[in-house]
Amino acid sequence: MSTTLLGIIAALGAFTVTTVLGFFMIPWLRKLKFGQTILDIGPKWHKKKQGIPTMGGIMFIIGVTVSFVAVYVTDYLTGKKIFPDGMATADYNKMRLWGGLIMALLFAFIGFMDDYIKVVKKRNLGLTIKQKTFMQLLVAVAYTTVLYYSGSAVTFIPFIGNVNLGWFFWIFAICVIYGAINAINFTDGLDGLCSSVTLTVAVSFIVMAAILKFTGMSILAAALAGGCAGFLVWNHYPAKVFMGDTGSLFLGGMVIALAFGINCPLILIPVGIIYIIEALSDVIQITYFKATHGKRIFKMAPIHHHFEMSGWSEVKIVSVFTTINLIGAVIGILCVWFG
Repeated sequence: MSTTLLGIIAALGAFTVTTVLGFFMIPWLRKLKFGQTILDIGPKWHKKKQGIPTMGGIMFIIGVTVSFVAVYVTDYLTGKKIFPDGMATADYNKMRLWGGLIMALLFAFIGFMDDYIKVVKKRNLGLTIKQKTFMQLLVAVAYTTVLYYSGSAVTFIPFIGNVNLGWFFWIFAICVIYGAINAINFTDGLDGLCSSVTLTVAVSFIVMAAILKFTGMSILAAALAGGCAGFLVWNHYPAKVFMGDTGSLFLGGMVIALAFGINCPLILIPVGIIYIIEALSDVIQITYFKATHGKRIFKMAPIHHHFEMSGWSEVKIVSVFTTINLIGAVIGILCVWFG
């Protein structure tokens, strides 16, 4: 079975499982009263979203994981195209592949705890910042250890080549992981926004991983793309379900796993440009607010809320942001191809 066919099966499998789960999970979440709580500090018109089921990210977590594992096992039994026998770097690539997927699931578990406290315990803020930061850094350190011992200290930089970061890799990797996981979490604020943007990211990694001969990562990216597309069936405006932190932290973990999995974490700068813009807008808003004792640059942060408060519809914001990220994704692919 060819690797292209394996990727198609992974994408279709994740899409199908995620979509079908919506028919069962959304009514179940509604029955359990796992509804979204809309804070008063947000746009007033978001109040109509009060009670819409959250934690729907479980749908694509199951879809992506089940589909990829099924494809991997099928390949192992029928031909070993993902990691051919005799491949010198197979063990290292396997460590990055499975380490990345486990890391994403651990981040999803942190998100699940946060959502559970918000929804079931009725504490709007969920985990405290210290609790969440500690757990995220713990996962980041564990994953960085896996990366370091799988040879990822030698990092690919487009137009420069492979660079051995040595001990600095630990600081670099942990900062990138912590920053990226929270930046992607910021993007989850409008119907279909995070899943649409992440879909473009996943598609770009399918191509980039194929160019760099990381077959396993390309297939994992295909499963992620299928899961995001399947979730959009239920999450596009007007959303019937939200992913919650359970879903957004899983997506963050997957994007990080793919970036480090192809040994090119810096590619997240163009490929995840919307994530960066969202995070920077929040940092700039808070810094300026504190420095000026109450003044704001944006009407509301992250920046998607600024445009919403300026009169843009959710559909327009999602379309524009996804298009911008798609352009960044194309730039990322070109950097890998020519660099």
